[in-house]
Amino acid sequence: MALTLYRNGSIYSSADPFATAMMIDGNTVAWIGGEEAADRQAERADEVIDLEGGLVTPAFVDSHTHLADLGAVLSGEDLSAGRSPEDLVARLRELAGATEGQIISAHGWDETRWATGALPATEQLEAAAGGKGYYLARIDKHSALVNQRLLELLQLKDITPGLVHGAERDKIAAALDADPARVSAHQRRALEHYASRGFAVVVEMAAEHLGGKPALKALLAEDDPQLPEVYAYWGQAVGGADEARALGDDFDSPRLLGLGGDLKVDGSLGSRSAALREDYADAPGERGTLFLEPEQIAAHLVACSETNTQAGFHVIGDAALDTVLDGFDLAAERIGVARLQAGRHRLEHAEMVDEASRQRLLAYSITVSMQPRFDEYWGAEHGMYRQRLGERAGQMNNLAAMLSAGVPVVLGSDAPVTEVDGWATVRAAMRLNQPAGRISARAAFLAQTRSAYRAMGQASPYTGQLVIGAPATFAVWSASELAVQTPDERISSWSTDARAGTPLLPVIDEQIPECLRTVRAGITLFDALPVRS
Repeated sequence: MALTLYRNGSIYSSADPFATAMMIDGNTVAWIGGEEAADRQAERADEVIDLEGGLVTPAFVDSHTHLADLGAVLSGEDLSAGRSPEDLVARLRELAGATEGQIISAHGWDETRWATGALPATEQLEAAAGGKGYYLARIDKHSALVNQRLLELLQLKDITPGLVHGAERDKIAAALDADPARVSAHQRRALEHYASRGFAVVVEMAAEHLGGKPALKALLAEDDPQLPEVYAYWGQAVGGADEARALGDDFDSPRLLGLGGDLKVDGSLGSRSAALREDYADAPGERGTLFLEPEQIAAHLVACSETNTQAGFHVIGDAALDTVLDGFDLAAERIGVARLQAGRHRLEHAEMVDEASRQRLLAYSITVSMQPRFDEYWGAEHGMYRQRLGERAGQMNNLAAMLSAGVPVVLGSDAPVTEVDGWATVRAAMRLNQPAGRISARAAFLAQTRSAYRAMGQASPYTGQLVIGAPATFAVWSASELAVQTPDERISSWSTDARAGTPLLPVIDEQIPECLRTVRAGITLFDALPVRS
């Protein structure tokens, strides 16, 4: 196999925090060390790449994404730039003119960022659509604006046009995903985008209303080595072990991690469908929606545990978390705590967790997949969280408390809800609006590398890091300044000395590192390294 030497940079390696060079032998890290030794390694290398001060790190893992939706947004079906109802109407008019078919599908409007939270009038939307059907999903994907023409085209005339939520929205989304070829094209576009951002692995959250089964089966079967590797969860509740086995046999893929992911216990805060213990601050009398009860959750957990299948649930609100944990209690009565712990079950989001709930999560060894950029988008003083929750918003997304309690945490984007950017996720985790919840750059980085692999059940100590014998899965970055960074600026300011023995990460106060190359198991997925003579 070819030997490639990367040198004259920084190698993020726990084995050698002083390393400036790395040798790759085919698909494996063969050597890591300093420049003096690199001179000798260069003599036997087939190719020598001068990093010119750049940084090499393990490639990122996104623990929560929606590839088809992301690909659609990247293809232009994007509504996120709008800052008013008028902007949404104008964007719909643009899409109507550019869309060849009879259905306009787009994603990303967020009325909480508008000066007024009022949605456009139906008459305005209909005029802009020009007789076409439209599906305009809110940024959280839990509600959407639809018209009668769309429902007629999809043969869903039993649904009332307007703003749709919950099961009705899911039914429409599933109908739109009925073309596996279209979904697959969007998935590929999304994976190419991930490669350009330094990601070598993504975890897809699929369901009938999130891409659909045929497209997911095709995606898992293909495993194109020129793209990031895809693992997935299928969001479908089961009532017994036979049903769980049948689903596993149907997919027939070792990269189907389990039955869960976006298996919804509740909805979202933005759509006021997250299930709360107390009323919404801006909607007295409303407490959201529960889609599953403790008994259903327990049955799913027991079935998955008995078939060695990882279970998972989408959970946002505190009442929804109570419901899930009550389901764990019921399941424990039937099969025991140890059996549940062995299942490595996980929750997605879990934004409202108090100390008592953290202890219950820990008792069942539940992994939690979180999205720090939610706080960046909506956690500011006058942001959506404050609008929906009032003072309760101050207790949300407390990463530090989760990690301090010993709860395993991994990080993701929930793309296209937030943008694909691993370093921006690190920065968001360091800058949470509530200082007590912030974590260090290293903790946020590990939650997108080593910890993400552990959450997927990969027991190898090598995955997700750069050490001799590890898979050659890494990214090269332009990064001019490196440091040890913690949430406490007094520490960050003086911890730039590598003699501390901690590998250094890019300083991301202002500038986000640019990805120059992404490699998966020795195969280059993306390459923007300058060509040198």
